[in-house]
Order: sequence, then C-alpha cells, then structure tokens
Amino acid sequence: MVKKTVNFLFEVGMLKKTPRTGYQFLGTGKESVADHSFRTAVIGYTLAIDEPEIDTNRVVLMCLFHDFPEARTGDHNYMNKKYVKKNEEQVVRDQVRNLPFATDIESLVREFNAVKTPEAQIAKDADQIDLIMELKGQMDIGNPNAKDWLDFAIQRLVTEKGKRMAQEILVTNSNDWWFDKDTDWWITGQAKAD
Repeated sequence: MVKKTVNFLFEVGMLKKTPRTGYQFLGTGKESVADHSFRTAVIGYTLAIDEPEIDTNRVVLMCLFHDFPEARTGDHNYMNKKYVKKNEEQVVRDQVRNLPFATDIESLVREFNAVKTPEAQIAKDADQIDLIMELKGQMDIGNPNAKDWLDFAIQRLVTEKGKRMAQEILVTNSNDWWFDKDTDWWITGQAKAD
C-alpha cells in the first residue's frame, strides 16, 4: 500500500511540471498547475474560514485536489475544451485505485465539479479568483488582453463573498502588498517608526 501511495505522490508532483496552457493565448504569464492549486487552496481558506456553516477543510481539500486529473491529461484551456472531452471521473478513479483514501479524493473532485454544495461553490470561486488575480497582475504590467479575460472570469463567480473579493482585486495594484509609495524608505532606506 505504501508503494501505491508513493507512486501517487510522484504523479501529483507532475503538477509542478504541468503548465497552465491559457497563457499561450494571453501572451504573457506562466504558472504550473501546482502553483495554481496552492494559491487556490489559500483563497478557498480565506473565503470559507469565517463562515460557520461551511466545512473549511473540505473547501481547502477541493481546491488542492481539483486539478489532480491534469497530471494525466494536461491542462485544457478554453479552446482545447471546445474540441477535447476529458473523462475526469475515470482519470481520478485510475489515479487513486487501491489507495486507502481513494473514496475521499474521488468524492471531493466529484463535489467540486458538480458545484452544488456551498463548499464546492466557494472552491469554484477560489479557482476563478486565482485566475482573476493572475489576470490583474498581467493587466498591471500592461497586457491589454487581460481585461477581456477578467470580465468573463468575474461573471463565473457565484458567491457574494467571491464577487466582493474580485471587485477589491480590480482596484488593487498587484504590487501594493510590497511597494508602499507612501513611505520614504525608498529614498532613505530607513523604516519609519510607528
């Protein structure tokens, strides 16, 4: 059983090497599926944590696991999806066959894709918000195509909290978290005392 788990973990590691393919159409940007899944999980956590009726752990796990099939299928962008159909349920079944946690992973990926539970809706919004943040960053560095993509990604959001977060992303420069223009540190090299 340990051997099967180790093989599964090596397969999941392929997500670090699997590029998100939409950037070839956008013209700028680059990330792996694993990069995307990590921040999606953090976003899902922030959307779920103060909602007492939401199972935050399920949200985070859905966010982490939702793209496991892409270790075998690759990332299919919207153009690919017009022509290529993936059988994600079969892929996940094959990935986790005979693992002690197979049912958990299959169930979480199925729930994510069905988008019927509040947890799945939050996880889906987290998935889109990660894309929205990437697009906003691309817009901030001058990619004019990112704006059109942003508009469509925002329309896919379903939760009010997700929509509010997206609106804040739109008015926040992606460098604001570190580049504080209201300080003289950039001139003096000294931090102001509070």
